[in-house]
Amino acid sequence: MITLYLFRTYHPDGTNGLLAYAGKPVCQTIELPWRNNRRSVSCIPEGRYRLLRRMHYKHGDQLALSHVPGREAILIHPANFALRELQGCIAPVSRCTAPGQGDYSKKALQRLKDIVYPALAKGERVYLVIREREAAPLTTDVPLKQQSDE
Repeated sequence: MITLYLFRTYHPDGTNGLLAYAGKPVCQTIELPWRNNRRSVSCIPEGRYRLLRRMHYKHGDQLALSHVPGREAILIHPANFALRELQGCIAPVSRCTAPGQGDYSKKALQRLKDIVYPALAKGERVYLVIREREAAPLTTDVPLKQQSDE
């Protein structure tokens, strides 16, 4: 079993995050702002979600989150501007440039797939745990502690 962690920072114009595996940063993320889990305009609730590989008509071979409360078809796919390009999904980015904005999304997604796809191919379960990030600034040069699965 593999568990990835997404540590979020919420802003009125978007949600930024740091996605980590085994205590090390993989990439940063952008999402829509928190708007009470409303479809197409809000990021999804914090929680633990199983990741699955899915073929999407628009984004091709992607990662999907299963059993998101009140939502469906939540993907992890490339985007650089949450308010224009996301409808509740998560976009990996190489660097957050502003709330809900980042750059080099396809490159960051590939880093994530390089971790997740081999595990899924072996039949391993892969989970994403989403939590609010503590008050520390969002950077990729700060080592992360390994979190337990509670």
